[in-house]
Amino acid sequence: MLVPVLAGCTAEGGPSPTGTIASVPASGGSMPDAPSTSAPLETTQSSNKAPVYWIGRSGGNIFLYREFRDVPEQDNPVTRALRAMMSEKPLDPDFFTPWQNPAKLATSISGKDVITVDVSADAFNSNLDADMAARAIQQLIYTATAAAASSGLIDTSQQVRVRILVDGHTDYVAFGKVQLGALMTRAAGLVAPVWIIDPQEDTEVPAGSVKITGRSTSPGAKLHWQILQVVDNGAGKTPFLTGETTSATEQGQAGAFTLALNLPAGDYELHVAQAGSGGEPDRNEDTRSFKVR
Repeated sequence: MLVPVLAGCTAEGGPSPTGTIASVPASGGSMPDAPSTSAPLETTQSSNKAPVYWIGRSGGNIFLYREFRDVPEQDNPVTRALRAMMSEKPLDPDFFTPWQNPAKLATSISGKDVITVDVSADAFNSNLDADMAARAIQQLIYTATAAAASSGLIDTSQQVRVRILVDGHTDYVAFGKVQLGALMTRAAGLVAPVWIIDPQEDTEVPAGSVKITGRSTSPGAKLHWQILQVVDNGAGKTPFLTGETTSATEQGQAGAFTLALNLPAGDYELHVAQAGSGGEPDRNEDTRSFKVR
């Protein structure tokens, strides 16, 4: 029995981009400095915002980053999140998606741990190399499992699996590179080692104590952060605050970090990175622009 059985929806497909989206060279699809574990499944939340994963570059590596997006409520949570992933642009200009808006998209959940995604072939109208194609499939798997977990549709104590069908068939080769049809899970090492959760890109927040939250895939890791203030009507940036923090180690909060900063009205850019050791430079930096009003 499928719980729930979810209807598909239709929309005009987007144009196919020209050229090949290539990833950085990586032997066997591995990435230097990548963590060995995948991000834990999202927890149930009351917000209607959909968790959507995007692809982004950090230094010489490519990782998955998550944003929470406002989405229409006519579809179920998994379909809504995947539709946003395939048809919208990330808020953060450092992120991108190789997916195209499909004519048909439907999802279903069975046994509380298997998500089936049935999408039309036009979603794959991008020219990718094998490494980027594999990341695009993981982008879908992470988004589908995040949406199901955050809406309470799956049992997060189990390993959640995803089956991707294309026009109802199991034998499709995605982007001409990745064989679909078998059950797939989140691959380890693809989530960004550091990401800023709030504020989201270009958000306005009230002046005074501004709460900044984020996550590192390394619990107990030392993180360096810096706030730059945008000056001269956006023509320049000047250092405003700097500091360091350590990501949490407690169960349920492992890797999380929080900053409470007093900021006057202005435009700011936040940088957070893993602190280098032994004189090495910081690495895996994430940035975020926001406004205080």
